[in-house]
Amino acid sequence: MKVNKNIQVKGKPQKWKDVRSKRCRSSIKSSNLNSSPVMVKMVKEHQASMKKKPSLKRLKNKPKTVPEKKKNSPSGFKKLESQANGCSKFALNDEIENLPDFMEGSESVHINGMETSEESEEVPGSRLEGEALHHCAQRGNQQNRAVLVMQKNQTLCFRGKCIVTCLYGRVEVMGFTIDEGQKSYPLFSPASHCPLTLRALGHTDYVRDDRTEASNILEDYLSAASRKKLVKKVTPTSSIILLEPLETPLTHFLSSFTHLSELFSPPVSELMSAVLDTPLNGLGVIPLASNIEGLKISRSCRDALGTVINACKGDIDGCAVILVCGVKNVGKSTFIRILINTLLNHTSNVDYLEGDLGQTEFTPPGCLSLSTVKEPLLGPPFTHQVTPDHMIYYGQSSCETDLDGYLESLKSLWRRRPQSREIPVIINTMGWVKGLGFQLLVDLIRFLPVTHVVQLSHGVSTQCSSLTPDFLRMAQGYQTHPPSQTALDELTERHCPPKTYTHLNVQSEFRGVARQGTAKHQRSNEQRELSLLGYLSQLQSDDPGPVRPLHTLTPYQVPSTAVALGVIHCEVAPSHMFYAINASLVGLCCLAEKVTSKGGPVILSQATLCPCVGFGVLRGIDTARGLYFLLTPVDPSVLRNVNCLLLGAISLPSCILTEQVCGQFIRHTYQSNACVFVCVLTGTCFSVSAQL
Repeated sequence: MKVNKNIQVKGKPQKWKDVRSKRCRSSIKSSNLNSSPVMVKMVKEHQASMKKKPSLKRLKNKPKTVPEKKKNSPSGFKKLESQANGCSKFALNDEIENLPDFMEGSESVHINGMETSEESEEVPGSRLEGEALHHCAQRGNQQNRAVLVMQKNQTLCFRGKCIVTCLYGRVEVMGFTIDEGQKSYPLFSPASHCPLTLRALGHTDYVRDDRTEASNILEDYLSAASRKKLVKKVTPTSSIILLEPLETPLTHFLSSFTHLSELFSPPVSELMSAVLDTPLNGLGVIPLASNIEGLKISRSCRDALGTVINACKGDIDGCAVILVCGVKNVGKSTFIRILINTLLNHTSNVDYLEGDLGQTEFTPPGCLSLSTVKEPLLGPPFTHQVTPDHMIYYGQSSCETDLDGYLESLKSLWRRRPQSREIPVIINTMGWVKGLGFQLLVDLIRFLPVTHVVQLSHGVSTQCSSLTPDFLRMAQGYQTHPPSQTALDELTERHCPPKTYTHLNVQSEFRGVARQGTAKHQRSNEQRELSLLGYLSQLQSDDPGPVRPLHTLTPYQVPSTAVALGVIHCEVAPSHMFYAINASLVGLCCLAEKVTSKGGPVILSQATLCPCVGFGVLRGIDTARGLYFLLTPVDPSVLRNVNCLLLGAISLPSCILTEQVCGQFIRHTYQSNACVFVCVLTGTCFSVSAQL
């Protein structure tokens, strides 16, 4: 595909450290912790309540003495409220004992930074809130950042976003351990998901002069007075973290939409639990009181994690291939994020095969993809939209209309994975586990060399049959039939799937299990919209400044004879193709055969599933010059391989068309035998003949 672009508006994405080094702001007073009206009102109410004198009610009679009784010390943590499908705390009642490491030199680090159950009872976890935050946190005197001292097993549950750096000791978030000396990581805790929780783990067991060393570390970040206050809080098991504001093109782009301006603020249900007037509020971090908890993980889930870690050590031949399945809203995405983060504590890469069309992790919805994960997942899917190694645009959020195409696409993606790789593979599946959906699961386990099947369930009722090896031998699949005979002989010969696998049943205890989220930003369609907006935010420049609406960006000019147009999800008459595809989201795909034109646009009579390199917005059509105007974040060197634009059922978010400057994206009026497209973005009229 030949592309021409006169003005270059994109640049290479900056690293987190580069973005962070440019953020120097003056200190922020408690009166302007957050510019939103909701947060300003909260601050004023909170300050007024602090000035009121508490009312005392005196006893009319003398209190009676109560005989002392022996109380058993509570074991483990109290029950925590959590929710599925979110980024949150990895709270353990007991430790996964004897989890071996499989990286050289990692023996000194516990898995996920968690300690044994005996140690956790001696040092029970506590929430940092209220006055404790004033004593344990100090703001930098020159830059807009804060230093926080946390004792072992202390937690900080919050809403907002920030950059975290571990200066001393270790902390854990969402299963990933951040050690001192490691690079900084961005944390995203929006209202659309369960709040994130930081947990202090202390440091390794070697002896160190904690206060002297901590004082030297803090010298670069705090004044002498602030440093003196914090050093008093440092113990041999303390952790010290640096929190800095986080502003990226993604967050800047999302905040430009009215309905998303409070995305990183506490939702209405948490407003009364928000802890205000702390040194952290001015950074974009709003701590939550102890009645709001992060994610709780069940004992069966911990056991499953331990089994997978042991397998990845090398207890099996080849690499571990873990397929995760379960009904909708049972917490598959949450479990997978924790699993990936836990694995990244020990290995540098994890492969991820996306099989859930509706709730994708790294791409816009409607995609099947194979990705190599190298960084921890410390936020919802819309915060880590990346380009997969291989991707197929299926074009719909469900596969009910083309089951064979769904299976063939996943097989094709698996073939593209280098078989010499011995890193773990995580396979995500749909929440469709009834009827044909269950048969698809049976086929996937037979087609792919699965070593572990993690099946999530909830409650005492049975959502579907247990996919054990014994059950699978006699189960009916969509393309396979008992006894187990794969319908892909060449895949069987090449990959030699094991004759059996380990079945792990996980009882989900996440809050919101079996219920569709009803709060703002938590519905499935809103989650898909956020992922699309996260992808489109890549069109924004890394340079600070106002958000640039799509109509102000310079599009690529694509010759209509160089690419074919196709529709995946329905049939469209060739004479109506321009009507359907203009001002729409299209997949940038690569057909195996060369596109040939006889002088006009190339229309596919039947769209086929093919490799996809990214997405774009078809901004306009110039029929006189035979040009398509395309907006896309895909690099021009990759665009040269694109020869097909596919339209699916995944549409642009409505806010793109209604809330950006200039209102409408495209307006069209009908005349006798032609359609005149009036591009509001440029003011240019494009006449499209009804007879192509």
